[in-house]
Amino acid sequence: MKQLFCIVLVFIGFLFGCKEAQQKHEQKTSKKPNIIFLYSDDQSYKAVNALGNDEIMTPTMDKLVDEGVTFTHTYNMGGWNGAICLASRAMIISGRSIWRAQQVSNNYSKNEDLDKTWPRLMETAGYETYMTGKWHIRAKADSIFNHVGHVLRGMPFDTPEGYNRPLSENDTLWKPWKKEFGGYWKGGKHWSELVKDDAVSFIEDAAKKDNPFFMYVAFNAPHDPRQSPKEYVDMYPLDKVSVPESFLPEYPHAEAMGAGKKLRDEKLAPFPRTPYSVKVNRQEYYAITTHLDDQIKDILETLEKQGLKENTYIFFTSDHGLSCGEHGLLGKQSMYDHSVRVPLMIIGPDIPKGKTISDDVYLQDVMATTLDIAGVSKPEYVEFKSFLDVAKEPRSTKPYDAIYGTYEKGSQRMIRKDGHKLILYPKSKTVLLYDMENDPDELNNLSTDSSQKEKVKSLFKALVELQKNMGDQLDLTEIFTDIELEG
Repeated sequence: MKQLFCIVLVFIGFLFGCKEAQQKHEQKTSKKPNIIFLYSDDQSYKAVNALGNDEIMTPTMDKLVDEGVTFTHTYNMGGWNGAICLASRAMIISGRSIWRAQQVSNNYSKNEDLDKTWPRLMETAGYETYMTGKWHIRAKADSIFNHVGHVLRGMPFDTPEGYNRPLSENDTLWKPWKKEFGGYWKGGKHWSELVKDDAVSFIEDAAKKDNPFFMYVAFNAPHDPRQSPKEYVDMYPLDKVSVPESFLPEYPHAEAMGAGKKLRDEKLAPFPRTPYSVKVNRQEYYAITTHLDDQIKDILETLEKQGLKENTYIFFTSDHGLSCGEHGLLGKQSMYDHSVRVPLMIIGPDIPKGKTISDDVYLQDVMATTLDIAGVSKPEYVEFKSFLDVAKEPRSTKPYDAIYGTYEKGSQRMIRKDGHKLILYPKSKTVLLYDMENDPDELNNLSTDSSQKEKVKSLFKALVELQKNMGDQLDLTEIFTDIELEG
């Protein structure tokens, strides 16, 4: 009888335990969903294995592709100076397009317009907000986020040894794992690992609380100096790293487009470019990206371990792309897809798995999408669009009729529309036209083909209209007088 009584007590305890676990589960899933924004730096859409690059190893990013929706044609508008990340981040934190983001960004340093920033808007919906990693925004992080981890500068401290290299196969002074060169190693721990540790700690703490959270986790990687532990570099022997098809020793329009030999990014490899120097730079780019991938893996595993994944939306993208030898360039100050196009994945409770969408979007649409998820009415000043409904269900209308691109006040302008891209270099009156469907690597300039005259004309007209919408003050019609707008 006593034994039976004990069994009954154990059974009752089991039932209560199950009920308590069920209640905790219901509490977690009934509250507003958590949102994690993972932001890399300088990561081209080409730097993800699952998106078509068999040379790079990115198992965690590949898993995001498998578990959610990937927007394969995601763009950054460009930048108002060489630090493209500055403009990209100002746009995403403010919700404004590039020239208006520049204006409001200047107000942040005066503590103005802070209530209109992304985290402050999320806070109005009851979210605990958290930031760690690269900042590069004129507002102070702790003035707009509830909780802040490490606030890292725009790029890791570098050294002269990291530039103009390698000159030859005998140039072995620099190695990505040498900590004496500082960079990502300054402070002792690799900055990607530092940000990962911050994020893991916050998730573990957040699991004990009831409030939903919004995390802004911004890595510096794979921005140069492209440093990572030796085992990651060893994953990429040079004979397995290819030179891009668009490789050039020098880009013929570099000076006119504002990306000449004086630009910091372009000084990373020697002039003229050599296949060897490009392969080494790509080897290091791949290695630091794989190291980053492993840090993201730890964050996502912690989220799952804490039982939070099923009620969390996860976004992954980068602030802009990067040329790593394409077109003879090493930076991101161009309107080519390798520099303006980035990966973008979203996974979440009601997001389809393994789905790709080719509609053109801006990476800054993530901001509006999270407001949609959080139940925040999008303010009128937020110019970007939520793609939540597009991710869940395809529709016939596209989010954007055309994509706008710019670099500096007068160096470059671009429009991508109807499967074509028009790039203009006002300083030299250069016109470039690419058929993006048949020439995705942008190898064949069609602007001088007489059969493409109407296409140039129609794209130019559409670009001028886009400029008006964007508050772009450059009058292209006064510069490109040979392109007629009539008709």
